[in-house]
Amino acid sequence: MIDSSILSKFNITELNSMQKTMLEKINNPGDLILISPTGSGKTLAFLLPFVTMLEEKTKEVQLVIIVPTRELAQQIERVFKQMGTAFKISCCYGGHSVQIERDNLIEPPAVLVGTPGRIAHHLRKKNLVLEYANFLILDEFDKSLESGFQEEMSFIIKSMERLKKRILTSATSIAEIPAFAGVKTVTEINFTSEEKLSGGMLKIKSVRVTGDDKLEALLLLIGKINSKSTIVFCNHRDAVNRISDQLAKLNVAHGFYHGGLEQIDREKTLIKLRNGSINLLVSTDLAARGLDIPEIEAVIHYQLPTTEDVMIHRNGRTARMNADGTVYFLLDQEEYLPPFLGTTPEEETLPSKFISPKPVQWKTLYISAGKKDKVNKMDIVGMLLQKGGLQKEELGKIEVLDHSAYVAIKSDKIVKTLQKIKEERIKNKKVKMEISS
Repeated sequence: MIDSSILSKFNITELNSMQKTMLEKINNPGDLILISPTGSGKTLAFLLPFVTMLEEKTKEVQLVIIVPTRELAQQIERVFKQMGTAFKISCCYGGHSVQIERDNLIEPPAVLVGTPGRIAHHLRKKNLVLEYANFLILDEFDKSLESGFQEEMSFIIKSMERLKKRILTSATSIAEIPAFAGVKTVTEINFTSEEKLSGGMLKIKSVRVTGDDKLEALLLLIGKINSKSTIVFCNHRDAVNRISDQLAKLNVAHGFYHGGLEQIDREKTLIKLRNGSINLLVSTDLAARGLDIPEIEAVIHYQLPTTEDVMIHRNGRTARMNADGTVYFLLDQEEYLPPFLGTTPEEETLPSKFISPKPVQWKTLYISAGKKDKVNKMDIVGMLLQKGGLQKEELGKIEVLDHSAYVAIKSDKIVKTLQKIKEERIKNKKVKMEISS
């Protein structure tokens, strides 16, 4: 039985059908494979059953969650902490401080989440012992295989001598499960069919470029979509950068996202998307799955998806849960709709001139102190309300990282607020505060 207070922390009163099925099947003999689209609530679906299975008295790692990307590791850590259990979770991934992770592992967490390379590193350095772990989740297992993490995953799984239950998740069917995963008797839960999903309505539209400038057509489409939360997908980084440069010239608030960016820049972009400082993201397929981002209302395929799986993951960013969404395929004169689309889209016409989207209502304040500096959300809220003169409704989402924090403040209030607090201290420490670029 799931504690209703946990669900209330996520502002939900009832689990969806996929999450209920996971709770029902978790005690079946053998292992589980969960196939369900991005955004359908997979993270909560596999975390909830283990809340009742973890032992409070055990001082070793009990549950290991292996993920292909740092962003997915961070998302799972956030969801688990939001559940408000008594169990400790530690997060390990490339680009994060090895020393911080090593310190966190001195007192073993009940739950360990991380990328294969970093978990394997801590195992080899004897910072981590997994021989007592009973449970393993291979989240987005297909993506981990595509990324070439077989050797690291095999090494980690071999170190888990007392495994009782494995859960493999994917947004699409896994053609073949490698032997190193150790899966034998298995129950498959497949929620990819349209009838099983509790998602909203997905509209498919195509936009034919009449001239020879596809970028200009994209800008016209962005203007028509206006301020709806949107992701523009590209196949290459240079296309992402080119679109971003043009949007910047037009003073359109947006973020861009690809593997060539530094980790902190990628984190800042996602934070701004979550807190409403931007509602337009231009990205490679790195943003197609495994990211903790809010409901997206529109997806634009600026460059066409190369496979059906890529299309499914991109489209899965919208029409999630109970919200509707629209997908646009942008086609120049020599392009045709993908043969795997399976439907005839409605044709969308473009306006004759660009109309800039409405300005965003929030901007982000950067603070150069975080969790490792003993700074928490309440410290920040207190300073901004008391010293910054803000009202509660003028203060938005706050995210505190290891050595920094990001706060959403109403756009028309942030400059004045910054002037009032620029000399303030947090926890008796002088910190840098500025509008995040």
